[in-house]
Amino acid sequence: MRRGALLAVLLALPAAAADRVASARARRLPELEALVARAGLGWPVDEAYLRVFKEEREVELWAARAGEPMVRLLTVPICAASGELGPKRREGDLQVPEGLYEVTQYHPTSAYHLALKLSYPNASDRVRSDARAPGGLIYLHGSCASIGCIAIEDGPVELVYLLALEARRKPVPIDVFPFRLTAARVAAGGPHRGLWAELLPVYEAFQARHRRPRVVVDARTGAYRLAPWARRGSTGVAMDPRRAHSRTPPLP
Repeated sequence: MRRGALLAVLLALPAAAADRVASARARRLPELEALVARAGLGWPVDEAYLRVFKEEREVELWAARAGEPMVRLLTVPICAASGELGPKRREGDLQVPEGLYEVTQYHPTSAYHLALKLSYPNASDRVRSDARAPGGLIYLHGSCASIGCIAIEDGPVELVYLLALEARRKPVPIDVFPFRLTAARVAAGGPHRGLWAELLPVYEAFQARHRRPRVVVDARTGAYRLAPWARRGSTGVAMDPRRAHSRTPPLP
């Protein structure tokens, strides 16, 4: 591509991104504001939270005032996802990750309409996944096509994108569960029982209080654990301070 043509393309990208988000806002903001109002919240929301359930093929949208219990705004169907139950552990395995993540980037010019990037590999994945090629570039996006990502229809992804983008508290957490966890289902066993047993207390804590609990990641094993030292009502994932000597970096 000649320099002039390349420069024209690069200059057009910000405008295209702005146009796509502006169009989504024009189409979806009234609907989103109505959902938020019915939940007794103001717009923009203070906090947003996304939960993904692979087996049920659902994405839940939650929101709250700062520090208060969250309210479910909407559940949208997943229309495409590759792989099977179980975490992502290497590049090219076509798996959708399972674990506790954050939205790290927003892509308004995605080939899949709009896209939100997950923080895979996180601190747990970096311990447990292939050290040389754990994979990456995992998104929740539109267009109903997936090679290791979470795909929903374009209309719903506009709601998800705007909710997360406009939320006052960043980063927005997005947790990916294999299914709606129960002790009985986890106890039934399987090759991923260990990971699912770690995610079960996180799931149960949110079900009980509608607040995402504070979690630490063991720097040696990569295991998730509820943080006994966390402030009440705090959220997020951090490295276990008892293993602060580790070189494994914290979640982004």
